[in-house]
Amino acid sequence: MAVPPPPPEAPRFFAITPERKALLNTIRYAEGTWKQGHPVGYRVMFGGSYMPSLERHPNRVNYTPGYASAAAGAYQFMPFTWNLVVQSLGLNDFQPSSQDQGALFLIQRRGALSLADRGELSSELAAKLAPEWASFPTLAGNSYYGQPVKRYDELRRFYEDNLTQLRQNGVEQWEIVAIRQVSRCNDNSLSCRLDSIGYRSQPTTQNDVQAY
Repeated sequence: MAVPPPPPEAPRFFAITPERKALLNTIRYAEGTWKQGHPVGYRVMFGGSYMPSLERHPNRVNYTPGYASAAAGAYQFMPFTWNLVVQSLGLNDFQPSSQDQGALFLIQRRGALSLADRGELSSELAAKLAPEWASFPTLAGNSYYGQPVKRYDELRRFYEDNLTQLRQNGVEQWEIVAIRQVSRCNDNSLSCRLDSIGYRSQPTTQNDVQAY
């Protein structure tokens, strides 16, 4: 199993552009959680059952003939992978917006975010994501983990159709997950004490956040 590069110093929010959303939807399609775009896909656990709550990752092993897994959510996060996401981004729930941000973090961690932003699902991009999502094909067309895999041509068609729809609908938004706070206070005022614990309604300067 290839060891991915160490996580970058965590960005605190990722832009949701049509190109990135189309890739996220394609991952859902490959992982069997697309559900025609219905939000119920964010509740899917391995095996097809649904988690009752999105307060947190369920961390529950489910079984199918020949397989057992605790993967959950639209992007089928394993518990240890989700823990990495939580620690890196400071997420405190398993809501759809948090899952989207977590998936984008993993895409970036695999060195694939710049490829995703080109608006093309290339075989190179698919191969970079194959170690993260077993349903994505390697350059050889196989699953990185020897599991069922989607054909590259099928994923590319879905991606291109989805991207066309998203561009027509003008989907582009910012999902702010958390803000890195830099305390500049050295007195005991209320504002300084709030700043020291990371409370601020919005960033005050461009240097207060990292945006991707």
